[in-house]
Amino acid sequence: MNRRRLLSGASAAGATAVAAPSFANAPRPRTYGEAVKVTWRPLDPSGGTPEIVRAGTLAANSHNTQPWRFIVSDKQIVIGPDFSRRCPAVDPDDHHLFASLGCAVENMVQAAAALGFDAEARVDVTNPDRVGIALDRRPPARNELTDAITQRQCTRDAFDGRALSAEHLSALGKAGTADGVECLLVTERPRMDAMLDYVNQGNTIQMRDEAFMRELIHWIRFNDAMAIKHLDGLAARSSGNPSLPAWLARRLLPFVMTESGENDKYAKHVRSSAGIAVFSTRQNDKLGWIAAGRAYQRFALRATALGIRQAFLNQPAEVASLRPQIAAYLGIADRRPDLIVRFGRGPMLPPSLRRPIEAVIDKS
Repeated sequence: MNRRRLLSGASAAGATAVAAPSFANAPRPRTYGEAVKVTWRPLDPSGGTPEIVRAGTLAANSHNTQPWRFIVSDKQIVIGPDFSRRCPAVDPDDHHLFASLGCAVENMVQAAAALGFDAEARVDVTNPDRVGIALDRRPPARNELTDAITQRQCTRDAFDGRALSAEHLSALGKAGTADGVECLLVTERPRMDAMLDYVNQGNTIQMRDEAFMRELIHWIRFNDAMAIKHLDGLAARSSGNPSLPAWLARRLLPFVMTESGENDKYAKHVRSSAGIAVFSTRQNDKLGWIAAGRAYQRFALRATALGIRQAFLNQPAEVASLRPQIAAYLGIADRRPDLIVRFGRGPMLPPSLRRPIEAVIDKS
């Protein structure tokens, strides 16, 4: 989420059939634009439980690794981690992985009402590696956050620098605070500049870490062909970068992706933002991390519904030595700063891609 063995259970026969077209049963897209249209098409009201899963796959997640697996039946969806997609350099304790699961859970819960289900998410405290979402049929009901699921984006670009209204700030704070998660909004410029200092410290530490850089480069999709082939990772288009042959991009990377250049970019991003949101929990374990992911995803959906963009600034949360420093500065020293997000009004960039649900559903 930054820059940036599953389960036991049963799936009902035929439950994984998808009403709307997907990459698995449609011609492979020839262009990035075609792939975006398939990935981010509106939710199909008649799509049933598979469409709830698709909503989950559209959630935010670290490096767009999509580290999840699903088991589907008519009355329950179970989501758990795909540890083959973990990022041990940036996320050694799997914090972001489990926060990503929380993001997917929240998308599914928000989508369920519009798709004709009551949904209740339950984490098994004896096995927090998985979350069950119990489903009961009901008439479809409008949920304004459902439409935002297929429009949400982590926008890695400068915003317009305008402040948000008190009403909108209140709505964002309320959306991001629940289940033991606190959403602290920082909108004063001196405090935002102090946060930027921590971001740049984290960025410098990470860029000097060879393992971190190898892992980051592994997940970069330097051109459209790579992005369409993998349907995951950090597409160049989604970061506002040109599409280049992989061999050329790898040779140029040390010259264009430098500490000073990245720090200057983050300075521009922070100073053009309306504020920074910090999500924190006292429960520094998988249950707390999942809750933090759910809270962030609600925040992101609410922001999207209000026409507000957002993007992660997780470097200080990812560097262990900086976490207690930023927590102390913010006055939340008894809590872990789980996720850090800038927000404001600005343009959309080309969305990232997702694997089809057939690639993430386990059949039994």
